[in-house]
Amino acid sequence: MIDRSRLESIVREAGRIALAAWPGAGHTVETWEKTPGNPVCAADLAVDTFLKRELGRLLPAAGWLSEETADDPARLGKGLIWLVDPIDGTRDFIRGRTGWAVSVALISERRPLIGMLAAPAREEDWIGISGQGSWRNGERLRVSNRTEFASARVPADSLPKEDRDLQMVDKPNSIALRAAMVAADEADLLATLRWGFEWDIAAAALIAREAGAAISDAFGQPLNYNKRDPRAFGLLISAPGIHAAAVERLAERAAKLAR
Repeated sequence: MIDRSRLESIVREAGRIALAAWPGAGHTVETWEKTPGNPVCAADLAVDTFLKRELGRLLPAAGWLSEETADDPARLGKGLIWLVDPIDGTRDFIRGRTGWAVSVALISERRPLIGMLAAPAREEDWIGISGQGSWRNGERLRVSNRTEFASARVPADSLPKEDRDLQMVDKPNSIALRAAMVAADEADLLATLRWGFEWDIAAAALIAREAGAAISDAFGQPLNYNKRDPRAFGLLISAPGIHAAAVERLAERAAKLAR
């Protein structure tokens, strides 16, 4: 059994480490690009180092896969693995905006057991526990009961012409926070049509699932974790009553873009 209170303390402390470097609180942080258009900052690495050390002490048998650590194929032989994005939403972090979070998930046999998000700039702590539910700041979460696809709330800055029957709501840069919005009934649908990494989605997908959301890739297929290639094409998280309609709406675009 994992020490849940210790895990929560570790993730919250990781959030505090990030907050102590956040430009939105008046701090200056060193930034650069890993690849063109892919920013990273010193806080990403500091949080990654802290989590790797502390989560390793908490559960020494678990493997490790993080956005900011070179992948070690030894993780594939592990029954348990930590999936970590030290700062999901780095662009918002660097710009001093609040749409970022520390994301941590514990995976067992390709399924998430625990998912946590620490979003200290928003004063939010999120947790989902497989089979038990999910909470934000101690308040139980439940997705919307929407059954009509038209006017579904989507975190977005703009919508393509074919999706203008949907309703835009606030869009944090962190995909994990956008997924969590569905869990909290602040959005009805999160949909992406690109290759994404397991560390981006594992914690928030569990939080949403435990709040009653339907979860799949862009083609409506289940998500699995700790794969040799730790990616999936697209992410659909929605109120269960509109998930089939979302898959149908995106099917043609997903088939073209995934080639």
